[in-house]
Amino acid sequence: MIDSIYVKKVGILYHPKIDKAVAFSHELEEFLSARGILFWTCSAWEEEEAKPQIAGSELILSIGGDGTILRAARVTIPFGIPIVGINFGNLGFMTELKAEEAFDKLPQLLSGDGWIEERAMLEAELLSQNQAFHVLNDVFVGRRDSVRLVRIQVRINGDSLITYRADGILVATATGSTGYSLAAGGPILHPQSKEILLEPVCPHLTLDKALVLPTETVVLLKVFAKHGAMVSLDGQMELPLRDEDEIKVRISSNVARFSRIRPRNYFYDSLEARLKWKIQ
Repeated sequence: MIDSIYVKKVGILYHPKIDKAVAFSHELEEFLSARGILFWTCSAWEEEEAKPQIAGSELILSIGGDGTILRAARVTIPFGIPIVGINFGNLGFMTELKAEEAFDKLPQLLSGDGWIEERAMLEAELLSQNQAFHVLNDVFVGRRDSVRLVRIQVRINGDSLITYRADGILVATATGSTGYSLAAGGPILHPQSKEILLEPVCPHLTLDKALVLPTETVVLLKVFAKHGAMVSLDGQMELPLRDEDEIKVRISSNVARFSRIRPRNYFYDSLEARLKWKIQ
């Protein structure tokens, strides 16, 4: 159940480059206003503008696709406000509602029906720059502009694992297991799993399988790349890395929370539909 008898304040985060999503956000404003619900609206691309408005909100409506939800999850830190994704994207693994059913089903969510799903996030700390970031999908460390492979030394809980020569290394959550990790050949984890995926991307003459690591694991990645490397956070933020920079990745103390009205086993039907496994 949502933590209040009736939701009184809602945040609307929309994809600014999808015209239908922008128009739909205006329709939502009218819908909420007619019910006396306070709201604020912001482009999901303007995370710093949205954060000051988040306090006191009881629900976030994410209007777009999975990429919009990734941004919404970062905006809600550290408040843990539940998110409802309304799909205007492609796959929509994390979204809860289709656009055409949203106005019929939103009253259930606004009145507190349904259940809350919690998903693990990652904390990525750039040691040389004294910066930390929290992401829902994944952290990628690897080559930037050059086609040359990079060397990445991996330590697990302080112990040396291997030094990869690869395009890069991906550290992903269960949520990220259906994103870049899946495209790179990794396994699919249930979204409520707390384990960490460590996966090399195009490794050369070395271990080419993903590792599933326990929740308490701390992964340290050290980059050796004089010709340029970078760290990508959720595929949406990129920061350049210098030779011998280190990135520490662990499970975040923050979680992403989603308000659901679908059955608790929805994920399996979602896989079948979105990955088109069903035999016709």
